[in-house]
Amino acid sequence: MVNANKRKETTRMELANRVFFRLYQCANMLHKTGTRAVEAEGLTTQQWAVLGALSRPVVAGGMSVGDLARYLKVSRQNLSGLLGRMERDGHIGTAPDGRDRRSRLVSMTDSGRRVWLVEAQPKIHDYYEQALAGFSVNDITHTLHYLLKLLENMQGVDDAQGGVA
Repeated sequence: MVNANKRKETTRMELANRVFFRLYQCANMLHKTGTRAVEAEGLTTQQWAVLGALSRPVVAGGMSVGDLARYLKVSRQNLSGLLGRMERDGHIGTAPDGRDRRSRLVSMTDSGRRVWLVEAQPKIHDYYEQALAGFSVNDITHTLHYLLKLLENMQGVDDAQGGVA
């Protein structure tokens, strides 16, 4: 019984290592190939994520830098430089939050909305089609389910470690 349990645990850890290594590779390929897909629009995958987050109707009035950092699962420090470049390029704007003057709201500019909706979205959709070639709707649904489950567990690890986005 001890040997069977040891083998099971060894197999589990070997599979876990493969899952996390493939996830690492996928993240790197997403950054590389995703950025290539939208580079003509002057965007990177990080900027694509920011515009995607800001394009949601629920944040039409903008969102605080802290909320945006938490939503994207990045540190405020990493987000700060990115937002500065995007504001310089005219994709986003920042303004004081009317409810809390210490906080700043980030929102998409008209120019950013045009880049997002007209220029980037068709290329992003093409990218999705290529990256998900051979996936059925069911496959995509299951993949999303497991990624959300993994993200939830990793958020728990981060919380237990005292992590702050």
